[in-house]
Amino acid sequence: MAITSAGSTARLGGRAVRHAVWEGLVPGSNALWAGAFVLPYIAVFLAFVIFPVGYGLWLGSAPATYRALFNDPIYMETVVNTLIFLAVGVNLKLFLALMLSGFFMRPQRWVKWLLLIFILPWAVPAIPTFISINWMLNGQWGFINNVIWTLFQVDGPPWLDNGSLALASNIVAYIWKWMPFWTLIFLAGRMAIPQELYESASVDGATGLNRFVHITFPIMANLYLVCTLLSVIWTLGDFNTVHFVSGGGPALQTHVLATLGIRDAFELSQPRLGMAAVISALPLLIPLVIVLMRKMGKGEVQL
Repeated sequence: MAITSAGSTARLGGRAVRHAVWEGLVPGSNALWAGAFVLPYIAVFLAFVIFPVGYGLWLGSAPATYRALFNDPIYMETVVNTLIFLAVGVNLKLFLALMLSGFFMRPQRWVKWLLLIFILPWAVPAIPTFISINWMLNGQWGFINNVIWTLFQVDGPPWLDNGSLALASNIVAYIWKWMPFWTLIFLAGRMAIPQELYESASVDGATGLNRFVHITFPIMANLYLVCTLLSVIWTLGDFNTVHFVSGGGPALQTHVLATLGIRDAFELSQPRLGMAAVISALPLLIPLVIVLMRKMGKGEVQL
């Protein structure tokens, strides 16, 4: 044991000597090591965050660009589409997710298997999913209209050839794709609620609706609000749904700000106009981010 202890002491002493020699040869070596680890992260942040954001803001900074954007005949329709998409899509998706999270709280084994199937739309890649939905909604030989003809011997509606139906199709596809994710979030929130509260309410004769109104929702209210804010922020930048389901058609009637910006920047080769379309969403986006950061900073959201 003494020999082993002596050997360990010698090794530690050797390391101390080497460290002292290194410190003597290279003053501030700790700072050099810290810089070697930190500088690559700073470089990546500058190259892939600061520069693109700054360059984009510079592209969309000219007042003449916004005059041209506001004079675009489809811009105001795009703004309305974006607001409808957010109001209907986000709220309906989160409401249904909250309700379904209660269903999936059931302890039966078949419910667990059903949950596994339910999350598949969220688990599969988004782009192939939306392309498949586009093909299914084809008015002439799409799967849905073929089923309608087979069952009722009538022609199905022109899903993607009518502006209102195409916008509704975008919203339904968006809800179907992303509702499983938020259902899992709310399911985790419900599982964190102490079961003793429900047991006490049951003893007092509370019904399922009363337990939801007086226990579940008040406890999950902050979580629901933060999920709503996050969903709105993410949906504002959602390009895939509209682009791959309706393509912004028919006749440019279903564009949202994200797809209009891409169209102007790449299809029309006007990057300044495209960036201006995206930046025009900032008056809605910035207040949402501020409220979200305040909620998170106060620690009001707990699972």
